[in-house]
Amino acid sequence: MMSGANHCERIDATGRVVIGRRGTPVPHYGPMHVVLFGAGHVGHALVTLLGMLPCVVQWVDERDELFPDEVPPNVQIEATDTPAAIVDEVPPGAYFIVMTHNHALDFELSLRIMQRRDFAWFGLIGSKTKRVKFERRLIERGVEAGRMSEMTCPIGVPGIVDKAPSSIAVAVAAQLMQMRAPLAEAQHRASTPMLVRV
Repeated sequence: MMSGANHCERIDATGRVVIGRRGTPVPHYGPMHVVLFGAGHVGHALVTLLGMLPCVVQWVDERDELFPDEVPPNVQIEATDTPAAIVDEVPPGAYFIVMTHNHALDFELSLRIMQRRDFAWFGLIGSKTKRVKFERRLIERGVEAGRMSEMTCPIGVPGIVDKAPSSIAVAVAAQLMQMRAPLAEAQHRASTPMLVRV
């Protein structure tokens, strides 16, 4: 179908959207399910960006008063006294982001997430020192040492050193986009039936 005077958009045989004058193939996947824990300054900045990306967001925090009156249409606010319970209710393939105001809550959420084996990605805000401490405690509570690579901490694409909430949000959103494409491509390949010669 035509999407502009000089631009064409179509779906090719591999399920990719082809847009533009040169017919550059662009992956076309369904929205990510992002679960964001934390309504602090970085959480607010990140939600603003996620509101413009192909995802649905559950935004979770205990402090109802921190949520804004209006959020993007793809964001659902979850003000709850038991945020860790949300982890168990989320469907498989979710992208978890933990950036709460409470170190103990961060660990509780991390443990609940790592006890699942069906998430797409898990990012935890913090330093390398925090990661080492959390890894040790997770292993003590029965999470296999070999699975520690499934926890991304610190989060955000490398090279962005500015610590302003908006800068951290950009780095994290970019990392989500990087993680989304390879995973979706692998899922697409796995769900595509193979042709068998007879």
